[in-house]
Amino acid sequence: MSVASFLASKPQTAFSFEILPPLRGKSVSQLFSTMDRLMPFNPSYVNITTHRQDVVYREAEDGSFHRYNQQKRPGTTAIAVALKMRYGIATVPHVICSGYSKFELENELIDLSYMGIKDLLVLRGDPALGEKHFEKKEDGHLHALGLCKQVEDFNRGLMIDGTFNEALEEPFSFGVAGYPEKHEEAMNFSTDLEHLKAKVEAGAKYIVTQMFFDNKKYFDFIEKCSSVGINVPIVPGLKPLTSLTQMTLLPKTFHIDFPEELAKEFRLCKTDDDVKSLGIEWGVAQARELKTSHVPSIHFYSMGASQSVEQIAKRVY
Repeated sequence: MSVASFLASKPQTAFSFEILPPLRGKSVSQLFSTMDRLMPFNPSYVNITTHRQDVVYREAEDGSFHRYNQQKRPGTTAIAVALKMRYGIATVPHVICSGYSKFELENELIDLSYMGIKDLLVLRGDPALGEKHFEKKEDGHLHALGLCKQVEDFNRGLMIDGTFNEALEEPFSFGVAGYPEKHEEAMNFSTDLEHLKAKVEAGAKYIVTQMFFDNKKYFDFIEKCSSVGINVPIVPGLKPLTSLTQMTLLPKTFHIDFPEELAKEFRLCKTDDDVKSLGIEWGVAQARELKTSHVPSIHFYSMGASQSVEQIAKRVY
């Protein structure tokens, strides 16, 4: 069963989380440690992030500079296969527009199909380092909508060069991202919903939200999606607070607001340990309310927070 089919079956609220591949050249041991910590809670699936290549310049002995393309966290496909084989869990690699041409994306889809990975999360991805605005790679996609359409074309056998192969016996099933507090580049919430609906109409079977700290914004988002005809499962994404720097970093980076009650408690924290304790308590309260409301899954962003996710899961699942 695909992740999309599982979510649409209206299960009891599932547990899922997102992980990052290790930094270039680093061991996967820390990643396995995170998996081992969270597997006792019977996760229904795990997402693996994908990171774009960025241009770096290195000085040669003669003083000249050479341009290189470097990916800080390679190996999303390999990690997805390794986790599937090691833990027997459904793996959902992110497939992103950022830094990839349509042909490179097609090659990635071919590799994933060969490896039996059929669940994807389709995203635009972040701008390159130093870019103020997202710029697509030459012959790439400017928006996730274009990538959604490419995946659906690939499912029915249409390749980028216009040739046809046989349609996939097991087509890819994919979700997309949603923003309860609006995507930072959308003109307003209505246009953001229009773009989201277009992705659903292009084949997306479910939505995973950006992190939020006020459940009311998630429930309002559900209602607004329904009002424009978006009726696929919408999975809430939660991020436990873990450090004092997140007081300004998270609102700045992800364009989200802290509810006043949380902001008040956050300002009282003196150390990172104080923040971790607050993050666990707030996360438990959020997750319990969401579970009581029978959301299909609660998806945790575990980067730097796997221990907190573990503590929340112990009290919720």
